[in-house]
Amino acid sequence: MRPVLHGDVICAACALLAVPRGMRWRQAREMVTQADAADRYRRHFGRAHPDWGNGTLMAAALSRPVAPERRLDDPDYADCLILALEAVRLRHRER
Repeated sequence: MRPVLHGDVICAACALLAVPRGMRWRQAREMVTQADAADRYRRHFGRAHPDWGNGTLMAAALSRPVAPERRLDDPDYADCLILALEAVRLRHRER
C-alpha cells in the first residue's frame, strides 16, 4: 500500500459510513487489503488496478459507495475514522 495520508483516512471513513455498523470493521480491513494488492499490481504492471486504483487507501475507498464527510464531533463518523486508522495500523503491524 502506498503511504497513507489524511485524505486517505477521510475517504475510508466516508466509505465506512455507507456500510451498516456491524460490517464496518470487515470493510475497513478489506479496503486496506485491496489498497495493498492494488499497489503490488501497479508496481508489477505499471498501471492502476482496474477495480481498486493506484494503491492508495483513497482509491480503494472510492471504488465503493461513500457517504458525505461529517463533522468530527459526530460520534458515528469518529468511530469510522478510528476503524480506518486501526485497519491501517494493523496492516503495518502484520508486516
